[in-house]
Amino acid sequence: MKEVVNLALELGFKVIIIPPIEQEDVQFPEGAIVVKTGTSYRVRSVFLVRTSDVLVVLGGGAGCIQELITAYTENKPSYVLIGTGMPTDVIEGMPEYLDYRKLAPVMKYRDENALLKDLCDHLKHMRAEKKESKELLGRETKFPSG
Repeated sequence: MKEVVNLALELGFKVIIIPPIEQEDVQFPEGAIVVKTGTSYRVRSVFLVRTSDVLVVLGGGAGCIQELITAYTENKPSYVLIGTGMPTDVIEGMPEYLDYRKLAPVMKYRDENALLKDLCDHLKHMRAEKKESKELLGRETKFPSG
């Protein structure tokens, strides 16, 4: 994850780090926004997902799997790289929607470039929707005087 954070900062992205209490004293990259919550790994995962628009799983263990379940229950789409040799490869056997509610898709990729393209397309679409919503909210409403 360190490489992702460093590259994102280098490319000018805003990076927010929510470390678990066990790592709050670690030196973080300059330019990153660090939010120290004083919470364990598991609780911090909930904060991480709830403050995100999407979840990207690039391979990991039980914490990533917990984050996937949390993202699903919070209506946040997940982009998952499978075939990494990590425990998260079990996600390959999961359905696109984890239960009958179909809250958010779990999209699986073997190719990181395809994942990134779809992720960027999704984020562009989200940005356009937010801009459109702001424009609609910003319009002045005139009521007839009477």
